Amino acid sequence: MNQQLPIRIVSKVVRGYGRGSKDLGIPTANISRDHLTCSIGSFDDLPTGIYWGYARIIAGESSSEKDGQETNNNNKISGRDVYTAAVSIGYNPTYNNKEKTVEPHLIAESNHSQRHASSTGETMFSDFYDTTIVLSVVGYLRPELPFEGLEKLTLAIKKDIEDACSLAKEDNTTNKEEKEWVLQHQQ
Repeated sequence: MNQQLPIRIVSKVVRGYGRGSKDLGIPTANISRDHLTCSIGSFDDLPTGIYWGYARIIAGESSSEKDGQETNNNNKISGRDVYTAAVSIGYNPTYNNKEKTVEPHLIAESNHSQRHASSTGETMFSDFYDTTIVLSVVGYLRPELPFEGLEKLTLAIKKDIEDACSLAKEDNTTNKEEKEWVLQHQQ
């Protein structure tokens, strides 16, 4: 596994099942399998598991702006910022998905107004569907696991977010290189 890391991905953000926001209070950016470029091959080649990394949304007009919906500027994501991410790659066994998904949860800095805005105290940005996401999957956290109930799943994801934040703060060459790649990569 570690020999494949980091994995660099560029894709579009698409609508998912809506469970991250609605069921768990932990929204994710669902990555399109149709618009994906990846350092290790195709979408199906991505190894399943829970990971951490860095992500950036390349600024552009989101679907909510295209639809004429008003958005609060404090709730918007900046195309210049690199966020730590907790990333699920796989089939979400608690939900018995049949299709593989890649779903990063972008984590704002602790002093950001949206850092604790969701119902479970996690980062909540306005929608940014149809924008480009640049993602570096840097490290492995754990395997995908089925959980008995949403409360146990939410607690596990919150631990993944904690672990991702700790690992992303480490001062090492890989973290610096991957954060820089995410920042500098263009569409």
